[in-house]
Amino acid sequence: MSHPSPLWTPTLDQIEATRLTAFMQHVSQVTGQTIATYAALHTWSVEHPDQFWPLAWDFCGLLGEKGEGVLVRNYDPIQAEFFPNASLNVAETFLKNADDRTAIIFVGENGEREEWTRAQLYTEVAQLSSAMRAKGIQKGDRVVGFVANMPQTVAGMLAAASLGAVWSSCSPESGPDVVVDRFGQIDPKMIFATDGYFYNGKSFDTRPSLRAILDRVPSIETTIMWPYATKDQALPEWAVSYDDFKDDTASSVIYEPMGFNDPLYVMFSSGTTGKPKCIEHTGGGAILRQMIEQQMHSDIHAGDRMLYFTTCNWMMWNWQVTALASEATIVVYDGNPMYPNMDRLFDIVQDEKITHFGTSAKYIETLLKHGSTPKETHDLDTVRVIMSTGSPLSPEGFRYVYSDWKQDVQLASICGGTDILGLFIGGCPILPVYEGQITCAALGLDVATLDDTGATVTGTAGELVCKNAHPSMPTRFVGDEGHARYRASYFDKYPNIWRQGDFTIHTEQGGYVVLGRSDATLNPGGVRIGTAEIYRQLDKINEIADAVVVGQNFDNDVRVVLFVTLAEGHALDDALIKRIRSDIRTNASPRHMPAKIVEVPEVPRTKSGKIAELAVRDVVNAQPVRNLSGLANPQALDHFKDRPELRS
Repeated sequence: MSHPSPLWTPTLDQIEATRLTAFMQHVSQVTGQTIATYAALHTWSVEHPDQFWPLAWDFCGLLGEKGEGVLVRNYDPIQAEFFPNASLNVAETFLKNADDRTAIIFVGENGEREEWTRAQLYTEVAQLSSAMRAKGIQKGDRVVGFVANMPQTVAGMLAAASLGAVWSSCSPESGPDVVVDRFGQIDPKMIFATDGYFYNGKSFDTRPSLRAILDRVPSIETTIMWPYATKDQALPEWAVSYDDFKDDTASSVIYEPMGFNDPLYVMFSSGTTGKPKCIEHTGGGAILRQMIEQQMHSDIHAGDRMLYFTTCNWMMWNWQVTALASEATIVVYDGNPMYPNMDRLFDIVQDEKITHFGTSAKYIETLLKHGSTPKETHDLDTVRVIMSTGSPLSPEGFRYVYSDWKQDVQLASICGGTDILGLFIGGCPILPVYEGQITCAALGLDVATLDDTGATVTGTAGELVCKNAHPSMPTRFVGDEGHARYRASYFDKYPNIWRQGDFTIHTEQGGYVVLGRSDATLNPGGVRIGTAEIYRQLDKINEIADAVVVGQNFDNDVRVVLFVTLAEGHALDDALIKRIRSDIRTNASPRHMPAKIVEVPEVPRTKSGKIAELAVRDVVNAQPVRNLSGLANPQALDHFKDRPELRS
């Protein structure tokens, strides 16, 4: 590969001020080894897990007793166990130092703003926790949320955690079928809910949907609701109001002692690869992993302010909330990030003096297409780190952030997922940022790119894998006896090596280029092609508003089929088709060029905003779609059925 110039290189002063540098110095002092580079630190963290994880525990500020032993090794990574004798309750780490510093700022699409201090959050959790205990909630019970992204949601989760209960959530725009497919598998005893939500300038009443959910999930005994979208209307008789439910006499949180590997969250797969998987995550493992990612990879300090645009359906909600454990402020937004205009999130970044701004690659690419230049319209002086995830960020997206957002900033494209509630590869505040590359492998994780034979490769596309066990691996899939589905999901290709399902190139600079999902990778003529390489070219064509590319089984081979949604005022004429093919052929390769280009009015996406390539591929190949409930707009699949253009 070529030797590109970095888009950003941290200065010596910036490097010296990072939490990561402080940790490197701490490790050097404790171990007597000289660790002066990120590469050396990463190698040490993988080779010495018995030292790395407890040192990271102390450095990041996780409260609790580690107990004897760090890692019970096992040839089977699913059976490995970290900190088997630890005692902690992660809610205590979230709520430590309950003073008058700001903990949560809420901004709603409707203009509502609310601010809670750390002391207020602590009191809120104390009152909820006491009331929940009185209702019989105890260790191991499931508590769920049908909730908007609000401070009350955070308090409900932490109150459940303080009792040793397990939390799971869905956003209120989710239909009853989607919610029941998830909550119906885990038998929750209590549900927190908003009465509705705002989106695109409209309010939506979710009480009918909630009633339908309660009718179909009989395990729910208590419904706690707060008014948001229908404040002028009374709550239904089958719900208790959030304010009335709280125990106003409680002033302190009583933390239930928990093991490091006791569950805290149940997350759900996006649903494009089968029925939603109920993925159970430990409290100790998930929070320790996320604190490392935030403090060391993202340089979160106490007092920093993070805005990560997310909903309560997406793992980034759980990830952002963990910033409270580092005594940072989280700024939560609920609504359309582009209403009433594309500047909405940047208004918040400016007004709330955000230091860490997180969003999706799709958001960045959309602003790029529309020619938005935030650096000219907003004061972004406080921003130190910009994070992007959800899909691969194109080289053009990288360049756009540095040219039109901010030049002196760490751009951290990250890749991980619900599967580990964290990242495999991500940013690093002491390393340069290169166009189109995710900077490095995460600390403690033996990440590599493997070819089909299982050999480690650099500069060649292959599967993203993790070769070692780590604390934020799921404990299990709920209802998956013998871990059969767990193994099939991640360990099907390489024995005892986690295969994430992303098609990547490990670069000479030590970074990673993500080409797309490997299970959606195209294979025309036996040549593997990542779909991101095609999307990258389409992003440059303003006539295309959205697109999905899949492989169609045809004539004993696989051919590339491209479906496009056009921007208003444009038509898929011969000239545009010729241009699309020419751009892809020239800038990618002839193998990437689609055999068919078909117009559709809408592209199906998952709840977290990802293009539902697998669902489209199943429809195109006349296969049953394995799960519709994970799609935000399943009706869009109708536009891909029995297309005459694909019969020849």
